[in-house]
Amino acid sequence: MTLEKYTIGVGDRFAHQAEAQLQACVKLAEQGIEVIPVWNKSNREHSFIGSEPQSVFDAGKAAVEALGWERGWHVDADHINMDTVDKYLGCSDFFTIDVADFIGQAPAEGAVAAFVEKHQELIGSVTIEGIDVPFDISREYVEEVAGKYLAAVAEAGTIYRYIEANKDDFIAEVSMDETDAPQTPPELLIILAALADEGVRLQTIAPKFTGRFNKGVDYVGDLAQFEKEFNDDLAVITHAIMAYGLPENLKLSVHSGSDKFSIYPIMGDALRRTGAGVHVMATLAEPPLYLSYCDGGCSGGLWLAASYPAASDAMTLRLSDPGGAPPAPPPGPPACVQVTSAPLFSLLSSLFFSLSSNSSSARRTAPSPTSASTVARGSARRRWGGTPRGTASTPCARVGCRPSGKAPPAPTGSATCRAGRRASGLSFTMGRRTPIASARAREGTAGACLMASRQAV
Repeated sequence: MTLEKYTIGVGDRFAHQAEAQLQACVKLAEQGIEVIPVWNKSNREHSFIGSEPQSVFDAGKAAVEALGWERGWHVDADHINMDTVDKYLGCSDFFTIDVADFIGQAPAEGAVAAFVEKHQELIGSVTIEGIDVPFDISREYVEEVAGKYLAAVAEAGTIYRYIEANKDDFIAEVSMDETDAPQTPPELLIILAALADEGVRLQTIAPKFTGRFNKGVDYVGDLAQFEKEFNDDLAVITHAIMAYGLPENLKLSVHSGSDKFSIYPIMGDALRRTGAGVHVMATLAEPPLYLSYCDGGCSGGLWLAASYPAASDAMTLRLSDPGGAPPAPPPGPPACVQVTSAPLFSLLSSLFFSLSSNSSSARRTAPSPTSASTVARGSARRRWGGTPRGTASTPCARVGCRPSGKAPPAPTGSATCRAGRRASGLSFTMGRRTPIASARAREGTAGACLMASRQAV
């Protein structure tokens, strides 16, 4: 199975976004730009929400059928390891192998010496086409990097071979981004050589870049440094493909890539210049989103109320005991979610319009590089007190409820949807990892009923 050139990793946290997300890809296809959706949901997120991996495949398939999408699409077993991979084998064709926890662990005895002996080409002056100054790499440096990463690479090999033994065809990504220190281009070259030795036929690799990549906010860091690093990484990947026989379509994967509008022009220029592909993980975070408890019903279930305080990006969440009284709802009037393709289309067009065959025209017609989610986020925080001007109110609709063995109750009270000029997609994000971990849905309860709420402009 070969991964397409331009792919976007999209998260459908409550299985209600897939059609809107796919619609963004449809709009781009109409402009002559093929961007393939890869629906993803990590084991961590399944645990938080109480869902199963099959639900991601089912939601994606339903969206594809509803919109008549005839191009490729994939389902990513996101950030899996040997403890979690089994449940994804039947419903995923893309596996993000996360070995960040193994970085820095001691490799097998003799592994470093064997690697250095095999890869004498990495020592000395290493010329990479596309990089002006050759890497000056000492033997000690290769030993240091190998000592840091060989255990992680060996674990990636173990997981890859396990998937290979249990699945005929699949796409592999290796993720090393969830760690403290970024990988430099010389480190990436050494890592790719080691992955080739392990027989890992990866099609994307997710290194940790310089700077901060938080969900739902722009890149924080030195843009010039990111530009050099991104371009050098592209050159290293091309070199490694030729030097080590890695798959010809191997490409960079940028995790937490949503709303990174300051680096999209940098990435677009580099991809256009080199002809490289890219995979961008772009789950859209919606800080004004809050979840209010369902009104009645769900007897014996788990009541839940959550909110994003205006002064913080972190989610606070309160749970009752199963069968207990619900916690107090967040302050302010609840408002329903309008799930649209606007935020994702804004993101995709900002990154990919310049890569179309008619790039100058595409750039002129591309939407402004201000995401609908950013606009909604700022305005919603200022307007919790009432209906924004120019909006309409409609009855609320339930957008998510775990099965409880009976039909969920209809919402009651005065809740209204605020549908406006810019509506934003629903997503479920933790921001900083906060007490939401304690909200892990409890198996065996009748169900945790959720009503997703936000006020869009």
